[in-house]
Amino acid sequence: MNETAGSGGGTQPRRGRKPAEGQPVVDRAFALLSAFDSDHRALSLAVLAQRSGIPRSSALRLARSLVRLGALERLDDGRFVVGLRLLETASLAPRGHGLRSVAMPFMEDLFHVTRQHVLLAVREQHEALLVERLSALDASPVRYRVGGRLPLTLTGAGLVLLAFAPAAVQDHAIATYEPGEGHDDICTPADLRRMLAEVRRGDHAYGRQSRPWRLDTVAAPVRNGHEVVAALSVVAPSTGFAEAGYGPAVRATARAISRRLEEDGLRAARPGETPASP
Repeated sequence: MNETAGSGGGTQPRRGRKPAEGQPVVDRAFALLSAFDSDHRALSLAVLAQRSGIPRSSALRLARSLVRLGALERLDDGRFVVGLRLLETASLAPRGHGLRSVAMPFMEDLFHVTRQHVLLAVREQHEALLVERLSALDASPVRYRVGGRLPLTLTGAGLVLLAFAPAAVQDHAIATYEPGEGHDDICTPADLRRMLAEVRRGDHAYGRQSRPWRLDTVAAPVRNGHEVVAALSVVAPSTGFAEAGYGPAVRATARAISRRLEEDGLRAARPGETPASP
């Protein structure tokens, strides 16, 4: 990134102003925030600059501005962490907190029945973004955390979201698919295409994975009207999964959430009427 601009026969620093060429300030601010992830929750200035690709001096100025706004916080040892202001703002996202507030009572009922991982995810471009997870203390380990992302092809919820995504998103996933840790039945792009067709026909996804842990998953779409807005899934150990009858419970719960979303949408459309709380 060039932080100097020509003036006459030489170059002079442009302090305190956006560079004549290069990323806008908002893009660099998001690059700085994107340097944080589940494995990098507290970053020194040097690491923050390196992971964001922003020069150290610029990273420091941006970080100080974000601290002042509450988007970042600075620890006593000088490292930066994500600030609570971002949580406050993110809670207003209708595809996150709004969806979660509607789905939670139904997810809690499903959790009490299954005593396994109950996940709610939405699609963000080519990834599944987890917006809520309920897990028993003795449930099998999973890689999913609230706010975390995984490729759509690696989870049951992701396959549901992918199956009902626009054709361009599906084509990209199929064209770029590489075997890895995921469903045992998907080894090639042709397998993935067939799986997506099966999900659309059956209106749910069922899969088994052997790596890194032996797990089974069943997932179903959550709709708002005719649009698939999320996917609900249960993840459990492979042993005894089929006999537990989680599939019908997941599909019934997803339909119940869908009905509530549609009902709330209809209430909101009526003048002078406030949507009921779930």
